[in-house]
Amino acid sequence: MGNSKSGALSKDVLEDLKSNTRYTDEQLYAWYQTFTRECPSGQISREKFESIYASFFPNADPKAYAQHVFRSFDSNSDGTLDFKEYIVALHLTSSGKCIQKLEWAFALYDVDKNGTITKNEIHEIVKSIFNMISKEDQKKLPDDENSPEKRTEKIWDYFGKKENDKITEGEFIQGVMDNKNILRLIQYDEPKKVQDRLKEKKQ
Repeated sequence: MGNSKSGALSKDVLEDLKSNTRYTDEQLYAWYQTFTRECPSGQISREKFESIYASFFPNADPKAYAQHVFRSFDSNSDGTLDFKEYIVALHLTSSGKCIQKLEWAFALYDVDKNGTITKNEIHEIVKSIFNMISKEDQKKLPDDENSPEKRTEKIWDYFGKKENDKITEGEFIQGVMDNKNILRLIQYDEPKKVQDRLKEKKQ
């Protein structure tokens, strides 16, 4: 193999990732080598992505959440993530700028990818987040957000929406920026820890 790294990662992809993430040439090359070792085809399948996610949550059921995260990063909807999509995912869930993260969060909640979010879509993602919170930790949650239904209601109320209304991307981003409580309610804080553990695994 020897000098495979210089030719393997195309200049276009490298430049694109450097301008859209905070990673250096060295980091990107190192990740590319790991990625191609783990995924020789150059693509990571949904199943592989789910199994990586699952390994970090032995006491929970992250499958549904992992599927939604995967969908939100599978930009061309082909059922796989290539290196570029994978690095963007890594960047956004760990060190992305606030607006980028909120755009990603919107994509996560926009389950049918039609450009708006319904109350049902919020409930679906919140439900998948609850699968990842241990029963013990669920007991510690405040009364008005200790079930997927209650948390969905709370989020929907913050946006001031009627039952069958929809939330656009602009409304979503503005609403979260105006109210930090929404951010806490819509996210699951583990991705950062997952990424840290992924990095440890790769070294």
